[in-house]
Amino acid sequence: MSQSRQDTVTYPFRLAALLATASVGLLQTAAAQTTTHSVSVMRDLQRPSAPGMMPRKPMAQRIPVEPGFPAPTLHSGTAHDPYENYTARWTRADARQIKGMSNPNVTPGTNSMPASLTMPAIPANFPVMNPYVWVWDTWPLTDAHGNQYSYNGWDVIFCLTARKDAGYTFDDRHVHARIGFFYRRSGIPASKRPVGGGWVYGGNVFPDGQSDAIYAGTPHNLHAEWSGSTRVASIGKDQINIFYTSLAFNHDVNGANITAPVATIVIAKGSIHADLDHVWFGTFQPHVPLLVPDGTFYQTGAQNQYFSFRDPYTFEDPANPGKTFMVFEGNSAGVRGDTPCNASDLGYRPNDPYAESVDQVNTSGAIFQRANIGLAVAEKPDLTKWKFLPPLISGNCVNDQTERPQMYIKDSRYYLLTISHRTTFAAGIDGPDGEYGFYGKGIRSDWVPLNNNSGLMLGNPTDLNTAAGTDFDPNPQQNPNAFQTYSHYLMPGGKVESFIDTIQGLRGGTLAPTVQVSLNGPNTFLNYAYGQSGLGAYANITPNKANIDFPGFLLDVQYAEEHPYTPDAATAALLYGINSRNSKASTTAEIEQKATDFLIGHGL
Repeated sequence: MSQSRQDTVTYPFRLAALLATASVGLLQTAAAQTTTHSVSVMRDLQRPSAPGMMPRKPMAQRIPVEPGFPAPTLHSGTAHDPYENYTARWTRADARQIKGMSNPNVTPGTNSMPASLTMPAIPANFPVMNPYVWVWDTWPLTDAHGNQYSYNGWDVIFCLTARKDAGYTFDDRHVHARIGFFYRRSGIPASKRPVGGGWVYGGNVFPDGQSDAIYAGTPHNLHAEWSGSTRVASIGKDQINIFYTSLAFNHDVNGANITAPVATIVIAKGSIHADLDHVWFGTFQPHVPLLVPDGTFYQTGAQNQYFSFRDPYTFEDPANPGKTFMVFEGNSAGVRGDTPCNASDLGYRPNDPYAESVDQVNTSGAIFQRANIGLAVAEKPDLTKWKFLPPLISGNCVNDQTERPQMYIKDSRYYLLTISHRTTFAAGIDGPDGEYGFYGKGIRSDWVPLNNNSGLMLGNPTDLNTAAGTDFDPNPQQNPNAFQTYSHYLMPGGKVESFIDTIQGLRGGTLAPTVQVSLNGPNTFLNYAYGQSGLGAYANITPNKANIDFPGFLLDVQYAEEHPYTPDAATAALLYGINSRNSKASTTAEIEQKATDFLIGHGL
């Protein structure tokens, strides 16, 4: 994969020196002059070279040791009204604590970060869960409180997928992404499953063309389905709601934008079905567009052709009963490169000797990074109409991507989680690929960044003293597992699933081993007693609840193409199928118990 295109831009030399000081190793400093010199800088600095791809970040091969680090911004965690015009900040003072935790004296190419916040290294001989499609962002079937459900005896997961045989590369997959699904029988312990998790690929969730229908009349030549979340609409029934991001791209023959991409958060209402042998989905209603960026809170394509607006995650808050909320990835509104940061974005305490000035930051190129995590609230009970609220948190001049945000509520403690890349951090900020998070006392809080006020929850093994490289072009002097996993998702019980990106130069596109973290207020740590030295089974995404729809199961056995039975024969076939997996039942009570065990995932 070729490098991001660069342009030669003429700058006054003093400005070039400022860029060099704030973007470590990007430019060489020299004596101040008033003459003009040509300095090669990346257009829009760390812009991605293609949709979904990791951008390059200009860095010295060996990054100089910093003389010291600032104190983090003071955050209280205090809850605010969800509707209040208040947005917390992940400041530069906070994010610089990440580098402050890094050991500058490790052997080059090893891990410089604390072991308690580092995912163990995954071996390069990882299993591949499916030979036909690449798999990345993945989520389970959940309710409004984050509980994960099986359906009538089957575990089900939803994944972004792309075909391996379609003529494009792993790094080009994003503009071809479809939401696929996998299923497996519930209740099988990890020790009895195939090493890759035992998941069966069910195909695409939506029929061809259905998700693209919302863009009728919009100029585009590529369409993709990007991440979201899937909710059980009603326990004991088969109705589901899929929230996802629909993308329309209008590219020339070289892959450049003719017009900016169009991103829309969408709901698709449908039904899930299962019989004795497999899982499938019924007809989905026409997909309903819910939200597009407004340019007031959330950056638009007109303001920035590389804007982020995606990854809806819906939930209910016990403190606000009767309301359904959504978090999503956004960028702070404003024209890219023309919107400076201010002292609040930097967050330094008065007279901190390691503070930067606002001018230093704004001339470093950091103004191109303007991530935020957005909030919306449903205005109709059927969840087909939503209203923007102010962002929950911004990372202006800190990072450009806060992907796949998630609200995790446990025992009246609120965790706002997200994922991000090392190469999307702004100039002067550094941190590993991984999961980041914030702790508060309500869904809108003065969020406290996790772990030493840094925000880092779980990173890949990374040497922050050595240049990053990228997943598609790794730096041979960097830790070979620095891009091993991405797209982390926190599940009940502190389990974290993700997908394999690049390990020792080998591309993944398959699910990673599950790990477990412990959360204690603003502090977390990896449980190395889980699995084998902290690595659990591959693709170990296990429901903590069961959705049993017995009438629906009888109908699915009756009417599925594989089982064209009459109603009486359907019941007989169901009981025969259940009993063929168990000892024969002789009484009605035993038959009912066998059926219940099958639907829950027991009695195999």
